[in-house]
Amino acid sequence: MKKLLPLGLVTLMLATPSFAAGDAAAGKAKAAVCAACHGANGIAMIPGYPNLAGQNALYIVTALKAYKSGERKGGQSMVMAPQATMLSDADMENLAAYFSQMK
Repeated sequence: MKKLLPLGLVTLMLATPSFAAGDAAAGKAKAAVCAACHGANGIAMIPGYPNLAGQNALYIVTALKAYKSGERKGGQSMVMAPQATMLSDADMENLAAYFSQMK
């Protein structure tokens, strides 16, 4: 039984999903340009623009990658696509970590 406990703990740790794999501090440093439309605190001041504060990290990364690849069209894609093309995958992960941890 004592041998099974460590194995069970390792299995549990591997099964636990990781949240916001990026670096929130690095994301905060990159987020200044986002504030123009999405607000300094992640709450959009412009009607029709989404709030980023508390948004799901995976959603943010997926949306940014879709804007960058041109897969996401319509809505604000004319604004977002050029912004996303300037971001690396690490930048996207960092921004997602930053915004997802906001309340």
